[in-house]
Amino acid sequence: MIHVDQEIFDFVGERVAQTNTALYGRVTFELMEGYWPTAGDKPDASKHDKEHATRYKSARKIVLSDTLDEANFKNTTVIGKDYADKLRKIKEETTGDILLFGSPTAAHSLLAENLIDECWLFVNPVLLGGGAPVFKDIKEKQSLTLLKSHTFSSGVICLQHELKHEH
Repeated sequence: MIHVDQEIFDFVGERVAQTNTALYGRVTFELMEGYWPTAGDKPDASKHDKEHATRYKSARKIVLSDTLDEANFKNTTVIGKDYADKLRKIKEETTGDILLFGSPTAAHSLLAENLIDECWLFVNPVLLGGGAPVFKDIKEKQSLTLLKSHTFSSGVICLQHELKHEH
């Protein structure tokens, strides 16, 4: 089980506050959409829920999906076929960063297309016997440069790496 607490929420919240564009795979987006639009309105909402719900509602959302209809969602662009070219165009037109949340399948596809510039990996002090791999189907070596690291009181470590795209 991964460890998440207010210290980690605050750290991530500071990073999320620096951008207004979020990218999701379909599965993660559906989970987010099922929770965040009303999470901050609940009487027992935590500080994190209130803050993140506010950001989620106002954020521009981009979803990688062949099945969702963007007309059903506020501030949401759905890209399916030719996602790599469409996302490159969106990156050119976007001021600031686009943050990918969770979405391991989307991350694998984006890594294969050299569309990820930085990785923020949260390493938990636990050994698991299974689960979704962080990196999958990498066809070529991709060098990572450590930009920053942060150790939380829980023992979780955040590693911020820049990906060097070798052409």
